[in-house]
Amino acid sequence: MPGTAVLSFARRRFERPSWLSPRVAKTEVLSALVVALALIPEAISFSIIAGVDPSVGLFASFTMAVVIAVVGGRPAMISAATGAIALVVAPLAREHGLSHLIAAVILGGLFQVALGALGVARLMRFVPRSVMVGFVNALAILIFMAQVPELIDVPWPVYPLFAGGLALMVFLPRLTKAVPAPLVSIVVLTVLTVAAGIAVPTVGDKGELPSSFPAPGLPDVPLTWETLQLIAPYALAFALVGLMESLMTAKLVDGITDTHSNKTREAVGQGIANVVTGVFGGMGGCAMIGQTMINVRAGGARTRLSTFLAGVFLLILCLVLGPVVSEIPMAALVAVMVLVAFSTFDWHSVRPATLKRMPVGELTVMAVTVGVVVATHNLAIGVVAGTITAMVVFARRVAHLVNVTAVADPDGGQVVYSVTGELFFASSNDLVYQFDYTGDPERVVIDLTDAHIWDASTVAALDAISTKYAAQGKTVEIVGLNEHSETMHRRLSGELAGNH
Repeated sequence: MPGTAVLSFARRRFERPSWLSPRVAKTEVLSALVVALALIPEAISFSIIAGVDPSVGLFASFTMAVVIAVVGGRPAMISAATGAIALVVAPLAREHGLSHLIAAVILGGLFQVALGALGVARLMRFVPRSVMVGFVNALAILIFMAQVPELIDVPWPVYPLFAGGLALMVFLPRLTKAVPAPLVSIVVLTVLTVAAGIAVPTVGDKGELPSSFPAPGLPDVPLTWETLQLIAPYALAFALVGLMESLMTAKLVDGITDTHSNKTREAVGQGIANVVTGVFGGMGGCAMIGQTMINVRAGGARTRLSTFLAGVFLLILCLVLGPVVSEIPMAALVAVMVLVAFSTFDWHSVRPATLKRMPVGELTVMAVTVGVVVATHNLAIGVVAGTITAMVVFARRVAHLVNVTAVADPDGGQVVYSVTGELFFASSNDLVYQFDYTGDPERVVIDLTDAHIWDASTVAALDAISTKYAAQGKTVEIVGLNEHSETMHRRLSGELAGNH
């Protein structure tokens, strides 16, 4: 038996990775190529938002993808330069230059490693489903909105090219799935525009692609307390926004692929990837929902190979095939992203039948999440706002489930108040008004058998009730406390009088 166990362990230990299978490898390679093509214009755009040279965003996308493929916790998720990160670091780059931005990226990466090690990923359990649905829908709206400028004030051939690209991606999979439809669409539209000499906006119009790889090094900033005070707020915001987007995206991919990811490893991995990116002069980044959806949904990728190759292909496309990539019409990439936005949106969540069945509180949470994300263009702020709203809705709902009923003894010697429900700050504030202090007999029993004390506010409310009865010359006995409630009541009762 021991020998069998050893053989079984060895077989599992040295089992060939799934991506070595020719069929899986083909899917991963082709999907990664589509992702790399879609990354180029976005990375350039985000560089412009951050106020830095396009090469800064492109190299950041390369290093993020390659490093996170090795150290990340969510296979097939794409990390690269993002708009949210660009918005965070833009003021620093504008006012103090690229060196300070890179210093903030490295420090932000170290913050992410520390937060990941401290278990910040476990906070994801407090994000309710309604916030997740709002996050996904807001994401789809933002992806779509980002494409609209590419379809305004452009030459008329853009529109038939865009429509043709969408048609190819919708109908080609019905004929064959041997090659990803987005890749076919990009190739066909590029060949068509070049061969026919159609003048439309191209990837090359977004900015010049880099021609050489940057050398690693540390940013040229003074190593002083003043520098730390300057970059630390940006670095902390960078770390929090990056982790929020990455962990939410990982949770989304978990649901799509029916697999579980290591969120703590992903949080630490994001930090490591950003430190490496900063050392190579990149602007930092985090998980990209749009490119991840291309990889996972449109491309069908499931392993780390696609993430790694997306970064490698991006570098090759920029350094080796730059002139060819520059000829890709933006209409082709816009069509890909619009289809991604359409498939990302949770249409079931906005069906009339669904809206009619959903509680008003759940709909409110979803609407707040979507509204804040779309208004701020910041997914992290929207998720925080939605989660806080969900907590308030939950607290209000639970607070109304507390009931107090009074049963007087026939002889009139005592009255028993039976309290049921969860007692915490929202429900216990009104508890003090549920008793008849002047009309009750001399002995009052408060039965908490079907209740639970959760916080100091409840203990303070019970103390206040006892004090009011004592002022009338009456005694109060509290019975039926469970172990947790008894411990909290014994520890805090009589110690909170200063709060009244």
